[in-house]
Amino acid sequence: MPNNTSGASNVQEARNALGKRLRELRRTAGFSGRRLAESLSWPPSKISKLENGRQTPSDGDIRAWTRATGSEAETEALLASLHTLEVQHAEWQRILRTGLRPRQNELAEWDQKTRLFRAFEATVIPGLLQTAEYARARFAEGIRRLGLPNDINEAVQGRLIRQEILYQPDKRFHFVLTEAALRFRLCSPATMLGQLDRLISLSQLPNVRLGIVGFETQYATSPWHGFWPYDRERVLVETFSAALDLRQPQEIELYSSVFEEIATVASHGRTARAIINCVIESLAAGLPEDGD
Repeated sequence: MPNNTSGASNVQEARNALGKRLRELRRTAGFSGRRLAESLSWPPSKISKLENGRQTPSDGDIRAWTRATGSEAETEALLASLHTLEVQHAEWQRILRTGLRPRQNELAEWDQKTRLFRAFEATVIPGLLQTAEYARARFAEGIRRLGLPNDINEAVQGRLIRQEILYQPDKRFHFVLTEAALRFRLCSPATMLGQLDRLISLSQLPNVRLGIVGFETQYATSPWHGFWPYDRERVLVETFSAALDLRQPQEIELYSSVFEEIATVASHGRTARAIINCVIESLAAGLPEDGD
């Protein structure tokens, strides 16, 4: 079975290819790495990192490189390759530098263009299904971990506005979650109880299909990580450091196939809601009775 992390591998391949082209331009110009670094007032390690795909160049780096090596005719082609790479692999520190709300606005634009939404999540509740309290807990984690500007109220509002799309009859949604995503303690028990109750409500919308893969289910495909195929146009994969926006046909086909394999073993409808209710009962049993 193909490794589901192939999207990240393809991004690294693109970075390596860009670095290889930079090395070719340097060698054609007759520069050693050290000499080029000196001419640009860069540390020699930067040349090595760029050429070996360990660092992504900026637009300014590309322009400086082609200018120093007398290959300015290659500038636009290199910038096009760089910008394609940036679309594929967008680091959170860059895309969230102005806060969390702009990202929600960007996702809302994707939502409007999409007709069939599919999402698999192994550890968290998908954003379109989150309560305000659960979303706040998720955003708070990101702000803390990445040191982001704190616009958490605006971000929560943006996520709730996006959820209005669930009630558009021309949109179809298929969410598949693991039972672990229902049980992980990523927020307070009270918040999680509210979240689980909302899952049951949303699962009964006519255009929403919710699948739960119970703990006892035999997987055919390992649930490596969450991912979102948007129609047959792109796949979004979120990692700790970056968002992968995969658009190559073979990647879209791979992730679509993986989604269908996992969805096939998931429980849907009343059976899925029975799993959620079981988790609710287990979680509620650990809380103190009212008045205690």
